[in-house]
Amino acid sequence: MAKQILIKPVITEKADFLSEKLAKYTFVVNKNANKIEIKKAVADLYSVEVAKVNTMIVPGKAKNRNTRTGVVKGRTSSYKKAVVTLAEGETINFFGDI
Repeated sequence: MAKQILIKPVITEKADFLSEKLAKYTFVVNKNANKIEIKKAVADLYSVEVAKVNTMIVPGKAKNRNTRTGVVKGRTSSYKKAVVTLAEGETINFFGDI
């Protein structure tokens, strides 16, 4: 159930900064998931205590690509993103011991 709610962690420079300094971790989540379900999924999957969950819908972007036959226009999909704040002293290590 938790793997159906949490699709993948977001690994960017901003997300890395938030996780190191403020104990906030960012995930792409199922669009139908609510904050309570996301909180339970993170707690079950990573064995941590979650203090707060903020969610947002990220809209899709228009993209153009030039090909030999002309310009191909399209859109990326919109998705739901959750920023999870952990309780003090808790951490999540996505990469294990590298």
